[in-house]
Amino acid sequence: MTGHQYTVVIADDDADIRDLVSIAVRKAGLKVLAAVADGAAAVEAIRSHQPDLAILDISMPEMNGMDVCRAVRADPGIGDVRILLLSASVDEAAVNLGIESGADYFMAKPFSPREMVEWLAVGKEAR
Repeated sequence: MTGHQYTVVIADDDADIRDLVSIAVRKAGLKVLAAVADGAAAVEAIRSHQPDLAILDISMPEMNGMDVCRAVRADPGIGDVRILLLSASVDEAAVNLGIESGADYFMAKPFSPREMVEWLAVGKEAR
């Protein structure tokens, strides 16, 4: 993986959360390709940028994060992008629904920016 800069698309309808996630991504040494505010824009950004990872809020306008997961998984051109879902709902049913929709990982909100940086750094090395 030498020479490859790990890339990320972020989607969250809360601008403050988008900024916080962007900061964590950059601190982990990854590159933000796009940070968008809704699910439809997330699918378009993933299609056009083809990132290594998409970080998606579950609750967004247009399409929720799980709908984005399903759309990405159904598209052979982008179906292998790794997906991290962010959600305030952390009960087992919500996690299971997220994973069933095609997400690879699930992180609860509120999250610690330090935790996210650590998670991203480990995830980047595991790729």
